[in-house]
Parts: sequence; C-alpha cells; structure tokens
Amino acid sequence: MTELRNCPAPAKLNLFLHVNGRRADGYHLLQTVFQLIDHGDTLHFTLRDDTTLRRVTDLPGVPEQSDLIIRAARLLQAEVQRRTGALPRGVDIAIDKVLPMGGGVGGGSSDAATTLMALNKLWSAGLSKQELMDLGLPLGADIPFFIFGETAFAEGVGEALQPVTAPQCWYVVIEPGVMVPTAAIFGSEHLTRDTPLVNIADFSSHSRAAGFGRNDLQQVATKLFPPVAEAVEWLGAYGDARMTGSGACVFSAVATEADADAVLAKVPAKWRAWKARALQQHPIIAKL
Repeated sequence: MTELRNCPAPAKLNLFLHVNGRRADGYHLLQTVFQLIDHGDTLHFTLRDDTTLRRVTDLPGVPEQSDLIIRAARLLQAEVQRRTGALPRGVDIAIDKVLPMGGGVGGGSSDAATTLMALNKLWSAGLSKQELMDLGLPLGADIPFFIFGETAFAEGVGEALQPVTAPQCWYVVIEPGVMVPTAAIFGSEHLTRDTPLVNIADFSSHSRAAGFGRNDLQQVATKLFPPVAEAVEWLGAYGDARMTGSGACVFSAVATEADADAVLAKVPAKWRAWKARALQQHPIIAKL
C-alpha cells in the first residue's frame, strides 16, 4: 500500500460543556459530551521515496511546519523509529479543507487524529487505539476523542472518555464569521469555573440529551464576539441553540433532514450555515 485517499476528518459538537475547576498547571477541568457529525475535512496520504513529511495543500494562515497535521505525522514517525530503529518513509499529505478555523468544531484536532490513524495503517506501525490517543494528547485535548471514534462523555481536560448514547438527529450549524481564540475564552476573568459535576447517567436519562446542561464558555464568547451572540439569538427561534466548544460555531438539533433544510432556507446570507447528521462512529473506522 502506497497511499490512502479520501480519509474523513469529521467535525464534532459539544452537546454541553461545563467547566468544573482549574488544575495547578492552568488547564481547566471539563465535562462534556462530544458528538461526531457527518461534515468535515478530507485528507489524502501518499508515501514518498524519502523521509520528508509534507503538506502539499496551501492553507492560508497555517504555516506547514506548525500545522497539527504535520506535527502529528512527525510524532508518529519518531515513535515508529523509536520502536523499530528505522525511520518510515515520508508522506505527502493533501487536504480538502471544509471546517472553519476557530470554530469550535475540532477541525485541526480532527485532521491530526485522522493523520495518526491513517499513517498508523500506511506505515504498518501497529499502535493500539489507546497508544495513538496518548500520542495525540500533547498536541490537543480534543485529539484523543477523534481517535476514540464514537460519541463520548468526557472529563478531565477532555481526555477521560466513556462511550455514551446521544440522540440520532440532525444539526443546523451556523458559522458567525468570526474566529474565536480559545485562550481568550479560557483566560477570561468572567468564565464560570465551578459548575457542579454531573455524571453520565444524568446525561443519558435526560429526556432530550441535546438540550442537557449548557456551554459555560458561551457567556464569555458572546460578550467578546457579538456575532456569536447574534447567531445564538437567531437560531434560538428554531430550537435550543448553543455554541460548540470555545466558539464560534452555533448549533441546534432538529429531528429530520427536512427540518434542517427548512431552517437553512431562512438563515441570513451574511452567515455560512450547513446541516449535518449525528454519527455514532468515526467514518474512518470502516476504511481502516
């Protein structure tokens, strides 16, 4: 095998996101449910005849060597060399970029996770799912979830994961047109950091899990970035609207694709909006 093409890197939504505390090292303690959805980037991997790792697609604002895709590939390449004594062949990586940066839908983390899973296969590296999750964690707290590969109740900094069942529904997602820097949200003095702990049964027993809890980051983001507040207010006319992650994207659950289409038809032209179906499992699993 010399290439793996059309490798999906789906988006995620945080169905709720509670900030429960802060560790001594500054990382925040969270509880959330991560939901995969069928909208995302697509990556293509082709082995080279040398050991160079290249991203062959230009992404404005994302230098190649600092891209999570290349950093993830570099980590796995070094780990394979540590285990086998030989540096695996280099790879050209192309990406069809769909997901927004600074959107809270996990685009960069999902791309990195797909890179780790695809190269583990292409290089016949043989790392387990848990080993890949551990390798990816230092690059980003969301990366282990995408490798975990199914709807998950997450705790800690987001790395302690348990499978959970969430509604089989559709989502309408609005991109408000701003990029929200995660550090600005988590660093705010106005952020609630003492939301009481919930447990997985609280979420599972809720009659409408998509409307469970809240996003503690939303109050800060809507103050700093008015377009996010505007999108929450507009979409809230059609259901329980909330921000995902640290923003900026805003979403609402609907029962059917037809319901999603009806809302999309009314979205103001100034926003990019799309629909996506809830996924129970990462689509790359069937490919690998």
